[in-house]
Amino acid sequence: AAAKTEELPLPSEEPKTEATPSDALPARAVLGELKVSSITPDSVQLQWSIPESPFDSFMLQYRDAQGQPQALPIDGRSRSVKVPGLSPSCQYRFHLYGLQGGKRIDHVSTDVVTDAAVPEELPLPSEEPQPEDHKPEQPETERPQTKADLGELRVSSVTPNSVQLQWSVPKGSFDSFTLQYRDAQGQPQALAVDGGSHSVTVPGLSPSHRYRFHLYGLWGRKRIDRVSTDVVTEKPQPEDHKAKDPQTEAPASEALLARAVLGELRVSSVTPNSVQLQWTVPKGSFDSFMLQYQDAQGQPQALPIDGRSHSVMVP
Repeated sequence: AAAKTEELPLPSEEPKTEATPSDALPARAVLGELKVSSITPDSVQLQWSIPESPFDSFMLQYRDAQGQPQALPIDGRSRSVKVPGLSPSCQYRFHLYGLQGGKRIDHVSTDVVTDAAVPEELPLPSEEPQPEDHKPEQPETERPQTKADLGELRVSSVTPNSVQLQWSVPKGSFDSFTLQYRDAQGQPQALAVDGGSHSVTVPGLSPSHRYRFHLYGLWGRKRIDRVSTDVVTEKPQPEDHKAKDPQTEAPASEALLARAVLGELRVSSVTPNSVQLQWTVPKGSFDSFMLQYQDAQGQPQALPIDGRSHSVMVP
């Protein structure tokens, strides 16, 4: 009974407002199983289905490594969510609530243990590259029936503090990808990438610094293929860069403004520890977006966002 009542109250309501059979909406909407689609040392990707009628919204609740309650509001059209900021090798219990009219109609739960800080099956990026980047990491008998290969890892854009990488999958498919590298302090970093993505933006880098990136293609949780590339981030631009040649700089900036314009940045939902932001693009389009802010300790944070997205959750 104690495990079942571990559910946390919604941030905007007292526990006593829990829907009862007399005041709840008819149980028309039902949540499917809450499944784990990917795990890293500091994040978990969850997904679910709606076998019957839809919900207005969802709320994912869990306790962090310090035992503090956390809540992530989710749009009713979503069927998956990524939970960042977790601790390695820690067990979490996630509760997903389906809401209609602000009341909880159904909920499903699952337990997840995050990966170790440095997965033993993946070498650190400091390792020397193998003679052949495409060397299979598993025996041929353990590979999927349809052999999957990674194409070349290419750099699509570079700034002083970020790099955008892209790749192709000329044969077969992967469940997911993992990008590994060492930061400017030599600490290993890893970014989990969905199997349907073929690009990733790596924020928080240091200017004029050489990085070696390793992209692993995974089937299940086994490495199937790997490609690597070296990138040197750009130097910071001087503040008077644009003033050096206004005749050439100004027209380029004006041309960009004429093609793509950002609408107002609005807040769609707020909780004690998260904010949902949304925006429009009334004119033109952008390749991608970058949300930047300073956390409560004054440290700069950056969230890369796909160019097709018009909203983001900041947890």
